[in-house]
Amino acid sequence: MKNIMTRTPSKVLAGFLLGVTAVGGVATAAGVFSTSVVNACVDKKTQIIYAAANNTCPSTRTGVTLGAPASAAASLNTIVNKVSPSVVTINVTTASGGGTGSGSIFKSTTTYSYVLTNNHVIESAIGNAGTITVELDNGDAVTATIVGREPNYDLAILKINKGNQPIIELGDSSSLKIGDQVIAFGSPLGLDHTVTSGIISSLNRPVVTSGGSANTESYVDAIQTDAAINPGNSGGPLTDSLGRMVGINAATATLGSVSGQSGSIGLGFAIPMNQALRVMNEIIATGKATRPVLGVFFDQTFTSGKGAKISSLTPNDGAQKAGIPAGAIITSIDGARITDYVSAIVRIRSHAPGDTVTVVATLPTGESKSYTVTLGSAVSN
Repeated sequence: MKNIMTRTPSKVLAGFLLGVTAVGGVATAAGVFSTSVVNACVDKKTQIIYAAANNTCPSTRTGVTLGAPASAAASLNTIVNKVSPSVVTINVTTASGGGTGSGSIFKSTTTYSYVLTNNHVIESAIGNAGTITVELDNGDAVTATIVGREPNYDLAILKINKGNQPIIELGDSSSLKIGDQVIAFGSPLGLDHTVTSGIISSLNRPVVTSGGSANTESYVDAIQTDAAINPGNSGGPLTDSLGRMVGINAATATLGSVSGQSGSIGLGFAIPMNQALRVMNEIIATGKATRPVLGVFFDQTFTSGKGAKISSLTPNDGAQKAGIPAGAIITSIDGARITDYVSAIVRIRSHAPGDTVTVVATLPTGESKSYTVTLGSAVSN
């Protein structure tokens, strides 16, 4: 269990706990409903919703009442049944103890399957320092190996030699809106098959965790949710109202520095799926992942709240090629306001290497100038 401090753009400090030890609504419509339609049928396989003929549903569909409280409950139950088989509990055993986290099966062949989780969940087992066991939804326990990991994004991919497993559907985190309903799946405090629901409280929230390594900080362009996320939820999926994974549960806030484990206070954070997907694909393809770099070093003592001050530049990298001088203060990246170096790093890492970004900076002369920068690439640690 890690207890860390994180910085937000408003300079408010909160303690974040890494979890080692969220959905009413209806699916997409297959037709147009008139205001007189009350009852509907949800296909048990596709989750598509249909108008009910004569207020009845065939055996392949589940009846729901639109707009009634029972509708939300029925929808939630349908999504939980859809997602749960692809959610796993991850147990790490080391000489000094171990811990428990969560994960999702996102790819499966006839002979093996890949599991997505947080790096901090499995890092204590790195270098044969421990063993990793994946417990499937049916209770089977399978030994896992590490395919690759990216501490900078706090992500890791495991492989289990068990094929034909149910996989989770991947969603589009860029389509999320504040107020959207979500569900968090996982094994908080070792209690497997746990589901909590809530809403998207905020998007693009800069959050810093250790990423599992004492020397590596993970800068997360986080999804904030009030769905209860507790120690042990880490690595589990955060899904939208259709059961599609839109985030990976990563951290929860506490009221301050604490020792031991603390419960949820309604401030949970997840890594956006779109950010994670690139890392996942690179790890499977090469065993490693890359991260985008602007080509600057920030002055971490600069705390005016009005930007991120560049202390020096990396030779021949993006910022220098674009003409940004040392001493400049970055105030926005692609239109997003930058308040400090943390929000600057998070904005950069929300992109991919090779992306082009627009950087607005206040120069040492006081002039504000816009630059177009092509992001460089760095290999994961």
